[in-house]
Amino acid sequence: MRGAGIAGAFRRVPAGEALPVNIPGRPRWVVISALGICQIFAWGGSYYLLAVLALPIGKATGWSTIWILGGLSVGLLVSGLVSPTVGRAIDRRGGRPVLAVSAVLLSAGLAVIAIAPHPFVYVGGWIIIGLGMGAGLYDPAFSALGRLYGDEARSAITHLTLFGGFASTVCWPLSAFLVERLGWRGASLSYAGIDLAIVLPLYLLGLPRERTRPPALRRREAAAGATSANRPDRRAFLLLAAGLTVASVIMTIISVDILTLLQTRGLTLAAAVGLGALIGPAQVGARVVEAAFGRRHHPIWSLLASTLLVVAGLALLLGPASLIGAGLVLYGSGSGIRSIARGTVPLAMFGKDGYAILMGWLAMPILVAQAASPAIGSLLVGGLARRSRS
Repeated sequence: MRGAGIAGAFRRVPAGEALPVNIPGRPRWVVISALGICQIFAWGGSYYLLAVLALPIGKATGWSTIWILGGLSVGLLVSGLVSPTVGRAIDRRGGRPVLAVSAVLLSAGLAVIAIAPHPFVYVGGWIIIGLGMGAGLYDPAFSALGRLYGDEARSAITHLTLFGGFASTVCWPLSAFLVERLGWRGASLSYAGIDLAIVLPLYLLGLPRERTRPPALRRREAAAGATSANRPDRRAFLLLAAGLTVASVIMTIISVDILTLLQTRGLTLAAAVGLGALIGPAQVGARVVEAAFGRRHHPIWSLLASTLLVVAGLALLLGPASLIGAGLVLYGSGSGIRSIARGTVPLAMFGKDGYAILMGWLAMPILVAQAASPAIGSLLVGGLARRSRS
């Protein structure tokens, strides 16, 4: 089907060959645009939320940072644990119902934390948000595209991440505005409303209905996958999972603590938000370059470029204050490319059959490890703050 586009899904299937499970019922640009807008608010109202709300929550409630950031850690842990189940559900039924459920879960969790009178209730809200993240962030979205477009999903994944790159750029200033006008509880309720009023309808209207996989086809493809899953493939999967897990931990720490980190360098919150907003355009710029030139090379080279850019960006970020902006641009570029590679490298290495299931298992160690990232980040930022004062 490579090079045949969507029309390839309609070709006559020879006897004995697995029928295509996915015949898109929407134009490609409609699907990607709907998913892209939803990703902006899904990330902004979950993963990126505490970058702005953590300090206001602490000041308003007196809860410790351990409780506040611990909520995100619990959410990430839950999202990792449910990822294999989510992958199987998408492989069987398609992305539309799973992603729609994620919008409802995110909205419900945000509503719970908005009215939480006690840290226990607050963490309970993050458990619900974690279920929504596991069913609604990049890995499920990539899986949905992989089920729809098969081998042609690489460009769709790349274009989707162009939207996702604006999540922090759009939602950090939006969160700061909402906190200033409505308080942190009002900001949380606002995101809950966005999930129900914007994200849920876009999933239902923008994504096509797909056929449920017939049991016989699932068994046949599972048997084919088991036959091809030889030892070198397992080693390759484990190496890929380990590399992506380490990178994701680092990037989670930066995403959650970047504004606090910049403030420890002497910047005001407004200046920190302004500099932090450079990450989004840098992500998008790098993804535009990847969309234009990346298809000429194997996605593994994109993953390597991402690693080098992130390392260089972190080095500048911890260096002289005059280089912080450049460091954020390099870091954002590497982060942007890595998001694409996270979806395209497994597709290129292991193929389209069972891609959603594979992405679910790949997401599990990444998200479980990320659950510890906020606590690690707090320790590191605290150490840097003490060092700057001494």
